[in-house]
Order: sequence, then C-alpha cells, then structure tokens
Amino acid sequence: MSRLIAFALLIFLTLTGSLMLPTAASAVGVSNGHLTNCPASNNCVVSLGGDDKHAIDPIEYHVNRNKAREILQKVLTVVPRTSVIEQTDNYIHATSKSRIFKFVDDVEFYFPNDENVIHLRSASRIGESDLGVNRRRVEQIRLALRDLNI
Repeated sequence: MSRLIAFALLIFLTLTGSLMLPTAASAVGVSNGHLTNCPASNNCVVSLGGDDKHAIDPIEYHVNRNKAREILQKVLTVVPRTSVIEQTDNYIHATSKSRIFKFVDDVEFYFPNDENVIHLRSASRIGESDLGVNRRRVEQIRLALRDLNI
C-alpha cells in the first residue's frame, strides 16, 4: 500500500510541478499604447498583439469612457479574491489570487483615447499553464459588463 501512495504522490508532484515552474517576470502597464505581450507559456491572454494562443477580443463599450471605467471598477469588487492595485484615467491593474495555493495573476485593463474598447491582459505570475483560468476570468468580466449595458 505504501508503494501505491508513493507512486501516486510522485505522479501528483510531476503533474503539478509543470504548472508551477517560474516564468520570466512579466512587466505590467501600458507602453506606447500597448499592454505587455504574453510570454510563450500557456497562462496569459491579451487583446493587443496576441498570437492565436494568447489572443482575446477587447471589451467594447457604448457609454462614455469614465462611466465604462467606473462600472468596470465596480465589477472588479465582486470578482473573487481580486483587488485593484493601481488605476489612472485610462488604466486599471488588479491582482487575482487562486483559492487554494494563492497564486497571483495580474489583470490589466487599458482604455485608449481613440477607441470605445477596453483592451485587456490577464497573466499568471508563475507556471507554465493556468488551465484556462485567465481566459475564463476575463470572459466572465466581459459578460458582467455586457449585462450592465456598457
């Protein structure tokens, strides 16, 4: 029986170890009108300049920019384990922590002056894969904003 437990533990550590490998620290923020590109790992989505694996659509809005930003800030207050870290008139940086292991993801929103869209980026700070968590999170935020008629 102890061999079986040791074997199961070895398999578990092998599988979870590949999810927790550190990746290069990714910068956050807006530079030259763009959010940071995603790393090669499978734990990031971005709406500006993403390749097929990392691309996600920006969030369109039909109210003024200040109202869209205000509504997004309210939505972020109800996203579990999420805190706004920084905000300006055209940018919001939040972090989301996983429930069990408390892994931190950076979630960013950029409001360009010349478009009625919110560009976004959501990326895990560590690991090779997030099992789709970042994509699902921003899609849930998109649905909440759509329900609020932005």
